[in-house]
Amino acid sequence: MPSLFFITHPEVIVDPAIPIERWHLSPKGAARMATFAASDQMAGVTAIWSSAETKALETAEILARQLRLPVQVAQALGENNRQATGFLPPAEFEEVANAFFAHPEESVRGWERAVDAQARIKMAFSDITRHTPVGDIAVVSHGAVGTLLYCALTAEPISRRYDQPFQGNYWRADFPGLIPAMGWTPIAPI
Repeated sequence: MPSLFFITHPEVIVDPAIPIERWHLSPKGAARMATFAASDQMAGVTAIWSSAETKALETAEILARQLRLPVQVAQALGENNRQATGFLPPAEFEEVANAFFAHPEESVRGWERAVDAQARIKMAFSDITRHTPVGDIAVVSHGAVGTLLYCALTAEPISRRYDQPFQGNYWRADFPGLIPAMGWTPIAPI
């Protein structure tokens, strides 16, 4: 049976002057994704879906070039809405992200609530997986998106304990059940 690979964008160029949604992959992130795109695991991918955010699109495009496939974009695969705060320094971001996962039914500092983001992501996932594909599907998105979806598919409560350890990881779920068969795994060495 085919599989679905949920892939998070790898390392980015952090630029507080640019909106987060428009950040680009770093050279290291692009190199890690190129390694993964050329791996045997990706050889069976016949469809690629991506968030509309630049870093996810660039990640998906690396895979698409390797496999000679188009990238389909789903706006609902975007990261949780954090426009209320915009860029936050790393330590402050981690505190707010911890609160986002710890209090999923609350808006933390104006961020989209985790339960709302999860519902949006589940709908997008349902649309993408409505029919069993001929080959594997790759969904390229963001860490929080993958964590919220992982929690939904495994019937676990929303929790950061299921979050990726760093950028550029994936998990796999097999059709027809689409229960993640594994936790986060790096796309390539960091």
